[in-house]
Amino acid sequence: MAVANHHERSSDSMNRHLDSSGKYVRYTAEQVEALERVYAECPKPSSLRRQQLIRECSILANIEPKQIKVWFQNRRCRDKQRKEASRLQSVNRKLSAMNKLLMEENDRLQKQVSQLVCENGYMKQQLTTVVTDASCDSVVTTPQHSLRDANSPAGLLSIAEETLAEFLSKATGTAVDWVQMPGMKPGPDSVGIFAISQRCSGVAARACGLVSLEPMKIAEILKDRPSWFRDCRSLEVFTMFPAGNGGTIELVYMQTYAPTTLAPARDFWTLRYTTSLDNGSFVVCERSLSGSGAGPNAASASQFVRAEMLSSGYLIRPCDGGGLECSGCASTPL
Repeated sequence: MAVANHHERSSDSMNRHLDSSGKYVRYTAEQVEALERVYAECPKPSSLRRQQLIRECSILANIEPKQIKVWFQNRRCRDKQRKEASRLQSVNRKLSAMNKLLMEENDRLQKQVSQLVCENGYMKQQLTTVVTDASCDSVVTTPQHSLRDANSPAGLLSIAEETLAEFLSKATGTAVDWVQMPGMKPGPDSVGIFAISQRCSGVAARACGLVSLEPMKIAEILKDRPSWFRDCRSLEVFTMFPAGNGGTIELVYMQTYAPTTLAPARDFWTLRYTTSLDNGSFVVCERSLSGSGAGPNAASASQFVRAEMLSSGYLIRPCDGGGLECSGCASTPL
């Protein structure tokens, strides 16, 4: 009964029209059908045609010509509104499709910019090392720490603490000025990528985002570089021993493909330091340990060029209201 009543009310509202005096005129279904037939042939009948309609159609005899005129005006108005609504829906669909295409193109261009920045940094590094060490058979970057420093756990711990201090100064923004890349910003719904603007000896980038995993789980995922870094050919941990604050020190050898065929593949011999801070933050930082003389047998990696990594890593710290903020900084020398 409720459905039937609703249908009756809807039909009744379709058959009621306001006349010029503002009063509703009730039309029967037969009257509306007769008027619709005329409207299909002539949406705007003249005064003579309306009077003729009343004379020829007996069911309209009790309707005044003025009311018939208002009915046609209202009918034309509804028709115009429907056409406009259909036109706007079509325009909205086209704009939505265009907006989707533009967003996809914007994402593609941002990825291309990031890739070009990386390629530019690699090419600058290649050019600099070739000029400064042209007499060598292979390009070798200048070691930041000699092998003598890595001969004992105490020496490695000293390097690890220095690496931690340098990395934190970058990650917290006190050592370098970061400039936001166009179209990308940090926040709870996005990851922001930044590039160094000045006072930096290398090419670097920084990213940050919010995550809901446990700090140790995040660290495990980030350490498993081959699973998420597509250019990582292999990664091997040669030595691991405990450090203070429940942390660990690892000696890591990694081979990576170059993002462009114009540059050779590279390998890294690094010290990776994992530790927790007094404020509850968790840190995984890394830097090159030595030159080409360390690591695996040089003959087995002869096709790789030894590259250097400046203090880089990840800072995982709790956020207000729950969750964790994960910031990553990676840098290589020019």
